[in-house]
Amino acid sequence: MRILFVHNNFPGQYARIVHHLKGRRDIDMLSGSLASNKQPASIKRVGYTPHREARNNIHPALSYTETSVIRGQAAYTSFMPVKAKGFYPDIILAHSGFGDGIFLKDLWPKAKYMPYFEWYYHSYGSDSSFLNHEEKKKPDAELKIRMKNTAILHDLATMDWGQCPTEFQKSQFPPQFRERISVLHDGVDVDYFSPGDTTTFTVGDLVFRKGDPVITYIARGMEPYRGFPQFMEAVAILQKSRPEAHVVIIGEDRVAYGTKRPDGKTYKEWVLETLSLDESRIHFLGRQPLRTLRDALRVSAAHVYLTVPFVLSWSMMEAMSTGALIVGSDTEPVREIIKDGENGLLVPFFEPEVLAGRLSDVLADQARYVPLRERAREHMLERYDMKDLTKQYFSLIERVANGSMLTA
Repeated sequence: MRILFVHNNFPGQYARIVHHLKGRRDIDMLSGSLASNKQPASIKRVGYTPHREARNNIHPALSYTETSVIRGQAAYTSFMPVKAKGFYPDIILAHSGFGDGIFLKDLWPKAKYMPYFEWYYHSYGSDSSFLNHEEKKKPDAELKIRMKNTAILHDLATMDWGQCPTEFQKSQFPPQFRERISVLHDGVDVDYFSPGDTTTFTVGDLVFRKGDPVITYIARGMEPYRGFPQFMEAVAILQKSRPEAHVVIIGEDRVAYGTKRPDGKTYKEWVLETLSLDESRIHFLGRQPLRTLRDALRVSAAHVYLTVPFVLSWSMMEAMSTGALIVGSDTEPVREIIKDGENGLLVPFFEPEVLAGRLSDVLADQARYVPLRERAREHMLERYDMKDLTKQYFSLIERVANGSMLTA
């Protein structure tokens, strides 16, 4: 079988399945990615470079669409010589939403096409309206959000089958397409992200161990989409009742999702200027390798994960796999995995005082929450072990490639 993986930042979500199939003589794998991508690849990769950016004078609602078309054209053009040399994939797997794969079915009409769908955008009822409490948007904003789905809609119309990591994320897509989208998560490396009772975690001159009053927070950026302002407000409250608590924050001082502050400040700068905080007990570590994330989670007394209704982060599930106690936002993507009082704790997104109270309770009696930690780990072992899910993933790939999934 010949498989073509296309992802602007390959391997991305395809890392686990590529590793699972590597070395099989009956599988021929090729990947495509932006030429600027610096991620290491274990299989041959074709790089593509958009010839220009979207024009400034284009209709604002079409800017994202033009960017997607330009990127899709770059991928198409770069794969033309590959086709000319005789490479014909049986199936194309492409990360949807950015345009990378939208023209590849035209290049290889007989290949099956299975995009990886993460998100479908809505003006109301999900991420873009959650933070402003469903306030009515200006018409221009509504147009931009709707048109952001253009490349995704092309993938939905062209696909033979689709994949989505969670039920909540699938629920965002138009109903007429959902029957041809399988919910299949990428999985968690439960062997690597495992509990470690003897692990130590060092920050400067400080050495933390399991049982110490350590609160962890991990996100790509420090932004409202992942509840960073609410988390820091909770920290300010917590420090008054639990002055011994240390807070470890892993992530970059940037906005990965959503919009930046209109005043030009980062959210980290804003909270440090606005809130009364004991900064000696808050440790901003920036971006860190997986080992650092794992060790921080192993010693964590509570791991805070807040999110608007949006794509669920791998970090929350990796935290569960280490046996960390999740204190998460009571929002749809988190509720799909966390059952309050069973395998974690849920709190209202917009009530930092409630979050602070929960964290204070945890620090006061960590032993009380050991059963929740154990059930979180068990849940990952039973439902999200990547060894099991990669086997299911390849089975899905085979069935789509040979057409049996389409006639089932």
